[in-house]
Amino acid sequence: MAGIAPANGTRRGGVTCVWPVEPPSVWVGRQRELAAVQAAVDSVGRGEGRVVWVEGEPGIGKSALVAAGVQAARDAGWNVFWGTADQLSQRLPLRVVLDCLQIRHESPDRQRAAIAGYLRHHRPGLLAVDDVVYTAAEMLLALVDELCAASPTVIVVDDLHWADEASLTVWHRLMLAAGQLPLLLIGTCHLAPRRPGMRELRAIALRRGGTVIPVGPLTEAEVGALVTGMVGVAPHGPVVRLVASAMGNPLYLRELVVALGRERILAAGSANTDTSAGLLTRTPPSFAAALSDRLSFIPAATMEILRAATLLGREFAATDLAVLLRRPALELTTEVQDALAAGIIAGAGPHLAFRHPLIRQILYDSVPLAMRAALHQDAAQSLAAANAEPLVVAQQLLAAGRPGGGWARRWLIDAAPALAARAPELAVELLQRELDGAQTRDREWELLTVTLARMLLALGRNAEGVLRARQALAVKAEPASRAEIGWLLARSLSGMGSNEEAVETVGRALRQAGLPGVWRARLLASLAMFQRASTGDLDAADATARQALQAGQEAADTFAIAYALVSLWLSNSVRRDHRTALDCIDRALGALGKGADHADLRTFILDGRIFTMQNLDRWPEAEATLLQARGLAQREGPRTAAPSITAAVLMYWLGRWDDALAELSAVDEDLAEITYSGLRERGPALLWHGVTALIAARRDDRQLAAHSLGAGLALPVLTAADRENSDFLIVAHALATEQNGDPLQALSILSALLRRRPGEMTLAHQWLPDIVRLALAVGDHPAALAALRTCQAEAAAESKPARATAAAGRCAGLFNRDPAELRQAVAHYRAVGPVVDLAGALEDLAVVLADRGQADEARNVLNEAAGGYDSLGAAWDISRAERRLRALGIRRGVHGRRPRRAAFGWEALTPTELKIADHIAQGQSTPKIAEGMFLSRRTVQTHISHILNKLGVHSRVDIAREAFRRGAGRVPREAD
Repeated sequence: MAGIAPANGTRRGGVTCVWPVEPPSVWVGRQRELAAVQAAVDSVGRGEGRVVWVEGEPGIGKSALVAAGVQAARDAGWNVFWGTADQLSQRLPLRVVLDCLQIRHESPDRQRAAIAGYLRHHRPGLLAVDDVVYTAAEMLLALVDELCAASPTVIVVDDLHWADEASLTVWHRLMLAAGQLPLLLIGTCHLAPRRPGMRELRAIALRRGGTVIPVGPLTEAEVGALVTGMVGVAPHGPVVRLVASAMGNPLYLRELVVALGRERILAAGSANTDTSAGLLTRTPPSFAAALSDRLSFIPAATMEILRAATLLGREFAATDLAVLLRRPALELTTEVQDALAAGIIAGAGPHLAFRHPLIRQILYDSVPLAMRAALHQDAAQSLAAANAEPLVVAQQLLAAGRPGGGWARRWLIDAAPALAARAPELAVELLQRELDGAQTRDREWELLTVTLARMLLALGRNAEGVLRARQALAVKAEPASRAEIGWLLARSLSGMGSNEEAVETVGRALRQAGLPGVWRARLLASLAMFQRASTGDLDAADATARQALQAGQEAADTFAIAYALVSLWLSNSVRRDHRTALDCIDRALGALGKGADHADLRTFILDGRIFTMQNLDRWPEAEATLLQARGLAQREGPRTAAPSITAAVLMYWLGRWDDALAELSAVDEDLAEITYSGLRERGPALLWHGVTALIAARRDDRQLAAHSLGAGLALPVLTAADRENSDFLIVAHALATEQNGDPLQALSILSALLRRRPGEMTLAHQWLPDIVRLALAVGDHPAALAALRTCQAEAAAESKPARATAAAGRCAGLFNRDPAELRQAVAHYRAVGPVVDLAGALEDLAVVLADRGQADEARNVLNEAAGGYDSLGAAWDISRAERRLRALGIRRGVHGRRPRRAAFGWEALTPTELKIADHIAQGQSTPKIAEGMFLSRRTVQTHISHILNKLGVHSRVDIAREAFRRGAGRVPREAD
C-alpha cells in the first residue's frame, strides 16, 4: 500500500470530479477490508444504498483502501465525489460538503451554481429567523437525490472527525436516506475520535445496516512485501529492524523508505547492500523526523511557500497563496513545482492540496504558536485587502485567536451581512472578540455593537442578544439602526415571555427623533402584536394596527402594510369573526403581491389562511392554501420545519393520519429549536410532540405516545404562542391518563382548555365534546355544564356558524341526551367535515340512542362510527366506543366488524404511498416527486421508507418492479 499519485479529475455531467487519492501502485494485504468496500460498491450497483465507516490511526492507509475499493465505480462512470475535512475548516458551515460536491459560482452545472449563488447573495428576512444553512443543506440533499437518479453515486469524506457541524448534519441525513437511493457513503475517521457526536454517528451507521471497517497495521510479512514492491529489494539485515519501527503504518513506512533511498541504504537491484550501522542511526526514528529529513532537501524558498500554505488548510487556491506571500502567482511556479516533485503537495482540480493531513500538520506545528497567530492575522489582513471571500478572511481571523485591531473592525462592519448569512455563529464570535478587545468606545465600536446585537437576536440567542441590544441602544447610532435594534429587542423579549417590557421597548423606539416612516409603520405593527399578547386588549391592539396600516401606506412599505393586516387578522380570529379575518389575510397577501420579497411574512400569512379556512369549515380551500405554501417553499427554499407541522395539523383533522405522521417524522429530531412565526419559540415543537402523541394514543401505540408526551411536557410554556400551541399535547396527556384508568385526573388535565386568557387564540371548542363525555362518565355534571356553556359562547361568537357551532350542538346533544342535536352535528360533519369529528359525533349519537332504548339504530350508528375509526387506525377509540355501548347492552356483532388494513405488502400502502410508488416506477427522483405532489422532500423520503418497510424490499428498483407488476407504472431503465 504505497505511493500516492498526484490527483487528477474526470468529467461527469459538466463537472470535474476531483480525486485527491489514487489507488496505490503496489497493493499488499488488506484483502478482507478491500472486499468489504467492493461489496458495498456492488450493492449500490444493484440500487441498494450503503454506508461504510473506515477507521484507523493517521497514515494507516484508510484513504488508499477507499480509493482502491471504489475504483470500479470510477471505471463504470458513476458519480464519485471525494472531500477532506481539516481543523481550519471546522468552523465554516457546510464547508466539507460544499467542497466535496464542488459547489462553486463558476460551476457549469446550474443546480450547483444556484446553491453557490444562494449562499453568496441571500439575506435574512425581517420577520423570521432565516436559517440559511438549513436551506442550503436542503438544497445540497436535493442535489444528491438528483445525482442518484441519474447514476449510482459515491460520496467519500476523508477525516470525517474534522468536519464542521453543518456538514455532519448533512452526512447524518444522507445516512438516513442511503437505504432508499443508489448511494454509497464512505467516511474515514480516527479510531477513537474525542469529538462529541462521532460515536453517535458511527452507531447510526451500524443501526442503518452500515459496515464498519477497522484498518490496522500491516504484518511483518506485508511490510517486507510492500518495501520490496516499492524499491525492488527486500529489506535485509539491520534494515529489517528499521522498517519495523514504522509499526506497520504505510505512510510512515513510505517516509522511511524515501530516507533510506536517499542514504543509498536501499537501492533497486542491489540485493547485497553493505549497510552501515552509522548510516542507520542517522535515519530518523519518527514520522515527523522522517518528514523533516525529506524537507531538508527542499530549497528554502519552497519551504517558505509550504509553511505559508499550511495557514490556508489542507487544500488551497494558488491565488490565495500568492496574496499571503505578496507575490504574483506566476513567480511561485518554480517553488510549487519543487513541492509537487517532492511529493509534499499535489494537484486537486483547480486547487492544490497537501498530500496527507499529517504532512500539513507537521509543517504547521513546526511554526511557533505565537508566530502562527501573527501569521494568521497578517494573512487575514492581506486577504481582506485583496477582497477575498469573507469566509476565507474570517477563517484566518478566527485561527489568529486574538483581536485584529482597527482594520479588522472596519472589515467586520462591511463583511458582517455576508458572514451573518453564511456563518452567523462564527461572525458572532469574531464580533465579540473585537468588541471585548477594543480600548475605546468609538464609532466603530458602536457599529460593531449594533451589528452584534442584530445577529444575536436574529439567531434567537435572546439572553445575550438582549444585553448587547441594550448596549447598542445606549450608543448614538443612526435612527434606522436604533429602530431595527428596538424591533429585534422587543421580539426577543416577547419570545422570552416579557410582553410588557416588549411594549415599553417599542414605545421608546417610536419616541426617538428622526424615526424613518418605514420603521414607524413596522414598529406600530409589532406593537399591536405585543399589546394583544400582554394585556389581551383586542380593541387597543386593533387601534394600533390601524395606525400601522396608515403609516405603512404613507411610507409605501408593503411589509408594514401586510404585517398590520396580519395583526388585524389575529384579533378577528380571537373574536371568532373568521369572515373578517379572512378578508384581512387576503388583503395582506394582496399587499405583498407576487414578488419574491418578504417570503418569511408570506409563509406566515399562508399559515394563517389555512387556520382560518379550517375555522370556516372550508377544508378543500385549506388544502389548496397548503399547496400554495408548499409551492412557495419549493421556490424560495424550505427555511424551517414549521410548514410540515402546519400540514400535519391539517392532515390530522382530514383523517389522513399516516400522512400527518410522515410530515412529523420529516422534522429533524436533532433540531434544538424550530423557527415559526418570526421567533424561535416552543410553539411548533409543542404541536409536533402533541399531534404525534395524540395520534399514537388514539391508535393505542403506548410506546410512541409516551415518548412524544415526555418530550412535549418537558418543554416550558411561557408565551401566548406556547399556550395556543399546547392544546394537542394537553388532549394527548388527558387521553393517556384515561387509558391508564384515571378518568378523573384526565378530566382535570383536559379542563385546562376551559381557561383561555384574554386575547388568546386557543380553539377550545374542538376538544370540548371530550370534556363533556368524560365529565358525564365520572358524574361531574357541573364540569360538563361548564364545557357546554364555553362551547356555546364560542359558537355565539362565530360571525358565520361553522366548527364551533357544530361542536356546541354535539356538546348539547350529549349533555341533554338529545339525539336530534347530535344528528344535526353528524349531518354537518357528513356535509363539510372534518372526518375525525364525524366519527366522534357518531359514537356520541350511538350512546344517546342506546340510552333511549333505540338499540337497532344505536348498533348501526356504532358500526358506522367504528368503521370511521378503523379507517384512521384509531384502535383505542373503537375499544372505548364498544365499552360505552356495551354498558348500555349494545354489541356490534360480527357483521359490524371490518377487516383491518394489512400491515405489510402492497395492500398496506396508503393512497399517498401508492402515488409515490407510481412516481418511483416512472423513474422520478425524490425532489421531482416532492415538487409534483407539493410535499417536502423529507416527507417524500419518509413515505419511501415506509413503502420499503411494508413491501420488505431494499431499494427503489424493487419498489418500481412491484409497482410495474401491479400495473401502477412503467419500469425505469435501471429495473429492466
